[in-house]
Amino acid sequence: MEHLLTKISCSTTEEKEKALKELQNVCTQCKACELYKTRTSTVFSDGSASARIMLIGEAPGADEDATGTPFVGRAGQLLNTFLEEAGIDRKKDLYICNTIKCRPPQNRVPTNEEKAACQAYLMGQISIVNPKIILLCGSTAANSFIDQDFKISQIRGKWLNIFENIEVMAIFHPSYLLRNHSLEQGSPRWLMKKDLENIKNKLDEIKSNI
Repeated sequence: MEHLLTKISCSTTEEKEKALKELQNVCTQCKACELYKTRTSTVFSDGSASARIMLIGEAPGADEDATGTPFVGRAGQLLNTFLEEAGIDRKKDLYICNTIKCRPPQNRVPTNEEKAACQAYLMGQISIVNPKIILLCGSTAANSFIDQDFKISQIRGKWLNIFENIEVMAIFHPSYLLRNHSLEQGSPRWLMKKDLENIKNKLDEIKSNI
């Protein structure tokens, strides 16, 4: 299913940074769902406002709630390793966020109501950054954009038709890879490496056409 975005016109990095900061300031005060009662901080984003790749995860964990930055715990550290091996620069090539900006208690999966309460922030981030590639990191992130039932193992690694003029791919969440250590051909970690190689090739192709 193709999602339509309300475009927020930001042509320069400075304009994008300003618009994102304004959106973040609103998000910091948000009480649209009950998660504001238990959060330490809102976890808005990391990376570059002018990045060509946006990575969307599930929700903040304990480390993210404490620091206010997404993907800084064990799963985030593993993600960094995979990105480095693929030649993708987390700070320059990626803008990282989550489907929701507050940590659910005990790291449970966000409810549909919680995701709906945060949707305007997420769609605002997509519109402002205007990435060329979106990575849906894990089932929860993919579920936010794909209506039909699926298994992440069946759809990962494929370019999906979700947004006009944006290449979208679902990938494994690094927390899943923490439980799967094998690097044998066909294993989740092996597939993740292949997917990131594919993404890096697409990024290089986009850069060469600019």
